[in-house]
Amino acid sequence: MKAAARLTERRTAPTEVLVVLPTFNEKENLERVVAAVRHLGHDVLVVDDSSPDGTGEIADGLAAADPGVRVLHRERKLGIGTAYEDAFRIGLAEGTALFVEMDADGSHRAQDLDAIVDAARGCGGLAIGSRYMRGGEIVGWPAHRLVLSRGANLYTRTLLGLRVRDCTSGFRCYTRDLLASIKLDEVVSQGYSFQIEMVHRTVKLGYPVIEVPIRFEDRIAGASKVSQGEIRRALWTVLRLSTSR
Repeated sequence: MKAAARLTERRTAPTEVLVVLPTFNEKENLERVVAAVRHLGHDVLVVDDSSPDGTGEIADGLAAADPGVRVLHRERKLGIGTAYEDAFRIGLAEGTALFVEMDADGSHRAQDLDAIVDAARGCGGLAIGSRYMRGGEIVGWPAHRLVLSRGANLYTRTLLGLRVRDCTSGFRCYTRDLLASIKLDEVVSQGYSFQIEMVHRTVKLGYPVIEVPIRFEDRIAGASKVSQGEIRRALWTVLRLSTSR
């Protein structure tokens, strides 16, 4: 059974771009990230999974003060994949043209956002903020985490035959046409492997994937939500997708 959700009321006409920020315990970071995105003029939809630290209440305050911000409250922690799916369905129903995935922890810089949006608009498919192409970089990660991330991308590219260098990046922009073609109800990955499956489906459908270099900065406040279990599920997802091509 689908969990109950509550969406704050829209008070303005939708803009072309919707930036989706999934949250779970991001009270130290959310206000700063939302302000940076709104400074660029894009709508924001925060998807909060009943954060016990009060993130949802902070998001409500931001929405009350700014008609370009809305909040989707979900009754429990359901995962980043379903957060994006729920937000995408809302945007598709409202006529949004471009859909951005962005972390709410501050690791994705707003100054990289418009280059990603412009790339998606120009190619008509998917634009990914890439840490692993020329010009991209990661700041603040320990060596073991960098090795794990690079290894996961190599594993993904090899098994799925992808030419995308950063398949796991969570900073990206989809066009409306692409999301409508993907058929979100058929996407099975619900955690961080959602990113991999969406790239795989994009390529299978024949849509272009463009990578844009970004500077990824590790979070200053709060804790990472990437667990060992999430990593194992992502590796299993790649194997499963490789056998269903």
